[in-house]
This record gives sequence, structure tokens and C-alpha cells, in this order.
Amino acid sequence: MLVEPPPSAPSAAAPPSVPAPRTAAPRTEPVALAPGGGAPAPAPAGYWRRLLPVFAVLAVVTRLPSFRHTLWNPDEGFLAVQARMLADGGELYETVVDRKPPLLPWLYAATFAVFGDESLRPLKVLAVLSQLLTALVLAATARERWGDRAGRTAGVLYLLVSIGLNPEDAQAATFEIFMLPFTAAAVMYAGKGRWGAAGLAVAGAVLMKQTGGAVLVPVLWLLWRSSPRRPSPRRPSLRSPSPRGPSARGPSGPRKRGTCARRAGLLRLGLAFALPPAAAALLTDPSGFVFWTVTGSGAYAAFTGSELHVLSRGLANTALLGAACAGLVPPVVRVLRIARTGAADLWLWLASSAAAVLLGLHFFGHYYLQLLPPLVLLATAALQVLPRTRLATALLGSAGACALFLAWGLLAPRPELAHAVRLAAEVRHRTTPQERVLLWGMHPETYWLADRDPASRYLTAGLLTNYSGGRDGPQVGERYGMAGTWPVLVRELHGSPPALIVDDSRGKPYAAERLPTLRRLLARYYRPLPDPVDGAVLYVRTTGR
Repeated sequence: MLVEPPPSAPSAAAPPSVPAPRTAAPRTEPVALAPGGGAPAPAPAGYWRRLLPVFAVLAVVTRLPSFRHTLWNPDEGFLAVQARMLADGGELYETVVDRKPPLLPWLYAATFAVFGDESLRPLKVLAVLSQLLTALVLAATARERWGDRAGRTAGVLYLLVSIGLNPEDAQAATFEIFMLPFTAAAVMYAGKGRWGAAGLAVAGAVLMKQTGGAVLVPVLWLLWRSSPRRPSPRRPSLRSPSPRGPSARGPSGPRKRGTCARRAGLLRLGLAFALPPAAAALLTDPSGFVFWTVTGSGAYAAFTGSELHVLSRGLANTALLGAACAGLVPPVVRVLRIARTGAADLWLWLASSAAAVLLGLHFFGHYYLQLLPPLVLLATAALQVLPRTRLATALLGSAGACALFLAWGLLAPRPELAHAVRLAAEVRHRTTPQERVLLWGMHPETYWLADRDPASRYLTAGLLTNYSGGRDGPQVGERYGMAGTWPVLVRELHGSPPALIVDDSRGKPYAAERLPTLRRLLARYYRPLPDPVDGAVLYVRTTGR
């Protein structure tokens, strides 16, 4: 059924919406518009009450594989070890360090304080809730723009495609999963003209992971595009006068008021965005905060000598996400072909998110999760223009892909986790709970599984050798580590020598024999045990040191 949009002008704070079909599509193409042509219809009784259980069930089902294993990737192990160190009196960006902002380490630490630190299940439950919240925010945004059906479509599509990557990336309770509600909320609040709330949401995204700041691009676009003639619901004093009023007779009145409104909105947005990171820096160590989250990772972005390795990973993850979004991409391409439609802010959001994925040239699968919210909203917008049969096709295609990725997550083996478990058992056998251990590798979860304190603040060899990005070329070694890390490591190992050092490099470029400082330390104070564990060599301290 065709529904004609009303002639009234769109809301001032609302972002650009899909145009009416008589100008956006050929006459031969059936068009289905949401009620009001982009303006939200009054919510039917129980709209959200009926929608919430559906979303909740989908969120739980799609996250079931996350509960299958103790943990899914080293990031979860890194965060778990950090949380224990913070609980033992460690200081973030001083004795507890990582390249990431503080919000998720704090969340892990708070969860451990409430539920104990023996299991990640509470964090996995929080990840389910985070996905549910993202779906609800996207549904609210879509409904605000295109009506009730669009809200249902956006939420369901997001949950179906949210696991469309390697389970190690999609099922882990790590940074992107908890960042996405903030990015979705930033666009939603900006669409409503609530610039303070939008700024806080952008700040939350940045404090979860630096690339969350990409959402600031569409937020600023919406601020610039906000109409000067419509009143702000939260700031009546900024209301433009009636066109019949004296100040509206000349062209300068509305334009000047619009400029003032934008400046006021920009001020609210800027303050709300800047204050939380400033507070986080003051709560930790300001210079350490800046170094570890911004300035200290220059070599991390270089991929000289690793081009084929990195690009093959990028192509593989792009193909996986393309398969998961097989039901979403065709509607967007179809609408682009028949008419240049789609909200500009959503395209900017997708483009800035793609730039965030490219930043650093690592192409890890979990980076791609940032693309899903804008892509889902673009597909939802396109489906409002296309016939209803296209919606069924999109939902069925997404559901089919979701089933495949769900089966993958439920059945896939985790050989690296099995290795970490065996290595942790050996570490427990060789040491007492009071003794410290140095694990030279990329799997800090072994500390957590073995319940042993790390001998250094550097939980992976990557921070000291630049192997964190999976480099397999010449940009790995002591000279490529983060500035100042090796002298600190030497002081830590001499001040409180570990009872056991585990070289878990297994032939990787950061192997101990390739690093002069570590090689000399092992030769002088430690001896290797005769039986490696899955290729990992254990060194015990020699007597008399």
C-alpha cells in the first residue's frame, strides 16, 4: 500500500531522510514508505514492550557461543589480568599498561570485585546486554526516521549480522562490543538535537576504544545541517521567530539565529566530549594516559615487510563480513542504482568507521564490528523505498548467514586456548602462588588461568617488540618496542626476579634468541627445562642468584 508523506517540513534536528518515492524512484518501482514519510508515528500501545523480548531472545541466541569457552581471544585474557592487577593495588598507565583507554579495564575490575575473578561469565552476560542495547538504540533511531516497521527491521537486522565474523572476533567480550552502544547513541542523540548527550556518547565510545571517535564525523554533520527555523525541544530560548515576525522579514535574522544555535550546540557538544577523557586522565596518570593511548604507538601502524600477511587478513575478514551482510548490501546497492538516496550522516558514519578499520593497517576481524550499525541503518532506509518483498529477502538472507556463523561458533575448536590451559597447568606445577612469572608470548590469559602474578607490567611481548599487530616482517624487535619499555623491563626483572620465565614464542619473530637483552638475561640467570610444553620452553632460575 502506498502512503503519501504529509507536506509538512521535516524536524529541525532530524537528519536527512529517504526522499519520497515520486522523486526518488522510477514510476515502475513499487515504493513502501514509513508512516509520515520520515516523521515518527505515535507509538502503538506496547510497541517497545512487545519488541524487547524479541530482541532479548535474539541477543541471547546469537551470543550463545561466547559461553562455550572460558575465553575467546587474548584480549579477554589481557583484560582479566589487568583487572586482577588493579585489584591488587596496580595503577593504570603506571604499573598496569596497555594501548587502550581505561573504560573497559575498569569495567572488568568492577565486575570482578562484585562477582569474583575466577570466571568471565559475568562479562559475557554484560556483552549480551551491550548487544541488546545497541539493537534498541538502532531501532529507536530507525523508528524516529522512518516509522515503526523500520525500528523493528533495524534491531533484528543488527542482531542477525552482529556475529558475522570469526567467532574469536565476534564472540569475545572486548572493546568493540562495548563501544557500539555509545556510537549508536551518539548518532541517535545528534538526530534529536541533543548535543550534550551526543558529546557524552562520543566520549564514552572514545574511552572504550580510540577509534570510537569516528562517530564524531556524522555527529558534526548533523550539527551543521540542523535547521535554524525549528526550535530546540530542550532550549526554548533558541527558538527562531515566526516567519511573520519582524526579525524574519530580512534574510539575516533566521541565518544569524541559526548560526548562534549551531555555535551553542557545538559548545555543548565539545564540552561534553572533552570532559570525560580529561577526567579519565586525571584519575589515572595524565602523561601516561596520553602516552599509552595516543602518542606511544607510532611503530604499531607500520607494516613494512608484512604487506601480504596483513592484506590477506584484511581480505579474509572483509569476505566474512560480506557473507554475513549478504542480505543488507543488495538493498543499499539497489536504491543507489535507482536513485541517489540515503541519509548523508549515515554514509559519513559508514565512511568514518571504514577509515577507523583501516587505521593502523591491521585488519583484525573485531575492528569490522564498527561498520555494522551504520550499514544496518542504511539497509533499513533502503528497505523503506523498495517493495516489501525485499524486506523478507533481506531478513531471510541475514538469518541464514547468522545460522552459519552461529554453528561455527558452537562447533569451532580453540587450539590456542587448549595450549594456554596446558601451559598454565605446568606453570602452576612449577611455581607457588607467591612466586612471580614472566610469560614471553602473546597469550596473557595464561597468567589468569595459572593464577600467578606477572613479573612485569608488560603482559605481552608485543608491547616490547611491536609484534602486537601480528607482524611477521622486519618491524619486530627491541628497537621497535614502545619507547622506554626495555629499561623498565630490565629494572623489574632485576628488582624482583621471576621464579619462572616461559618463552612461548614458538618460532615467531619475537623469540628470545633474537632479542639481545632477554637472551643475555636468560643465559646468565636461568636454565631451560628439558621438556617443552607444546613448543614453549620453560626457564627456571639458577641457584645462587
